[in-house]
Amino acid sequence: MASSFAQTGRKIVAIGRNYAKHAKELGNAVPDKPFFFLKPTSSFVLSGGNVEIPKGVIVHHEVELGVVIGKRGRDISATNADEYVAGYALGIDMTARNVQDAAKKKALPWTTAKGFDTFTPISDFIPKSSIADPSNLQLWLKVCISSIQVGVLESDALIIWTVLD
Repeated sequence: MASSFAQTGRKIVAIGRNYAKHAKELGNAVPDKPFFFLKPTSSFVLSGGNVEIPKGVIVHHEVELGVVIGKRGRDISATNADEYVAGYALGIDMTARNVQDAAKKKALPWTTAKGFDTFTPISDFIPKSSIADPSNLQLWLKVCISSIQVGVLESDALIIWTVLD
């Protein structure tokens, strides 16, 4: 059942460099097509849970709108993608930036930098019917009362690819 995604989900599929401004801040090229990376479901920590940051790790955070897929599919067109969306969740994509930078320098995958236990704090399930337009949401992230990220997804050009792309 989609509402229990945090317990029953099999994988977290994420889109890398989907925030143009963030990609530029890090000196990365803005990609011309989406690229994907995986996070283990063991990185989920439910709302109200404790995030554990390993010693020596420099952490960066990004607020994300997670899309909960409600049925199996493959090679789904953008036109039909909405039929597969069961709902959403707010999440924080945490990155061990120093671990990622070291992996990138060696041309190694950076899954470790994204996949530490508790590196994906996640909200409860939000039914699809609760969000009229997932590209027109204001999301923000505060860490220790400092604003880290604020904006409306599509209208502030925060994201490159929308939910249905």
